[in-house]
Amino acid sequence: MDNREDSFAQRLTRFARVSAGLTGVAARGAARSLNGTGFITAENAADLTNVLGNLRGPVMKVAQFMATFPGLMPPDVAAPLLTLQTNAPPMGPAFVRRRMQAELGAQWEHKFRRFNREAAAAASLGQVHRAVAKDGRSLACKLQYPSMDAAVRSDVRQLKGALKLQRGLDPTIDTREIAEEIAARLTEELDYRREAAHMQLYGIMFADTPEIAVPQPIAALSTKRLLTMTWLEGRPILEMTEASQRARNKAAAALFKAWWRPFAHYGVIHGDPHLGNYTVRADGGINLLDYGCVRTFAPSFVEGVIGLYRALQKKDDAMAANSYRAWGFERLTPAMVDALNLWARFIFTPLLDDRVRLVDDGVPAAEYGLRQANDVHARLKQLGGVRPPREFVFMDRAAIGLGGALIRLGARLNFHQLFEQEIVDFDRETLATRQRTAFKQAGVPLPDIMASSG
Repeated sequence: MDNREDSFAQRLTRFARVSAGLTGVAARGAARSLNGTGFITAENAADLTNVLGNLRGPVMKVAQFMATFPGLMPPDVAAPLLTLQTNAPPMGPAFVRRRMQAELGAQWEHKFRRFNREAAAAASLGQVHRAVAKDGRSLACKLQYPSMDAAVRSDVRQLKGALKLQRGLDPTIDTREIAEEIAARLTEELDYRREAAHMQLYGIMFADTPEIAVPQPIAALSTKRLLTMTWLEGRPILEMTEASQRARNKAAAALFKAWWRPFAHYGVIHGDPHLGNYTVRADGGINLLDYGCVRTFAPSFVEGVIGLYRALQKKDDAMAANSYRAWGFERLTPAMVDALNLWARFIFTPLLDDRVRLVDDGVPAAEYGLRQANDVHARLKQLGGVRPPREFVFMDRAAIGLGGALIRLGARLNFHQLFEQEIVDFDRETLATRQRTAFKQAGVPLPDIMASSG
């Protein structure tokens, strides 16, 4: 790690920027409260969303993670955060020149036929530039913003401090495991070499799935903070909201498969499935563009998820309890299982319902899940609270994110049949073998799987 990039001064600056932004939101909210409009309002939530969207780094991602947990945030705050996108402007050409020289050397431009110094896209941790390789291939170069190590450390410290305060005010959700899991995943996202390996892994997993395309990383033009990959042509998936129902359904079916197939067959999920990570090809297939947030699970956890689905089908609480136990939940009294099932039914209902339907099925998108989250929180509070295991954190986040993406597309599909196709031949030992083989081939270290397996 570059000590200069994680200096105390940089961390202090980051702390001040985030704190100042959030303090400003709080002050404006207090003023509105004095005027009789209430402290927690939709206006305050929009204010918070705007502040977070203009901050580079992981604080935006942290806010989104928190919004997916039942009862951690008021509904008026949680709803806009779930659709939060970065508004921070990209860094300019001078920054690009300095960083590219630091990553590839003084003659870095000679390693490309052409390199566009104007960013094609900007995200929370880095920005993307178009380029052309010496052999003529179109490339995408993702360049990490400066001082992101410091930003992650600062934001994680503030996250842990905020969650500690939250536990003192409302201990219903014990957030200690949540904080540790988010910290671990955010730290991993800083390593673009790891992301390149995950990109290779997804290429292996979808080698025989023509409707899903994965970029190819270019190792000779990549480092820990620069990831160069082949450019995949496509239009933003958000533009599909005005397309025909058939076209939206096709893209949504591919999106569903892109998330559930890696999980059911390899124990892998994409932990941040927002629509900015996908584009749609001319043939209606989709491109997967980002692999920074990838989570691997033990085969036993995957078995538990499928087991819970079957338990909800059969209305078998004892079977459901076994699944929660496999995930790492404790104190599983009948009342606790009933409370957890309330949230599980919300997540699984589109998969259990054997008919063509919308994911939200007539519920206003802004309210989708918030009423259920509040009901679950109230139940858990009566029972003395719960400590969600680490493995649950990104599973929950990703499931909510995928559902939100399918809602935005207005997809009308039989999600039950799509899900059954992915799990029909599930076998725990087969998954374990497939997982080990694919990870070795992709260059993802086996210890990472073992660590995720607990």
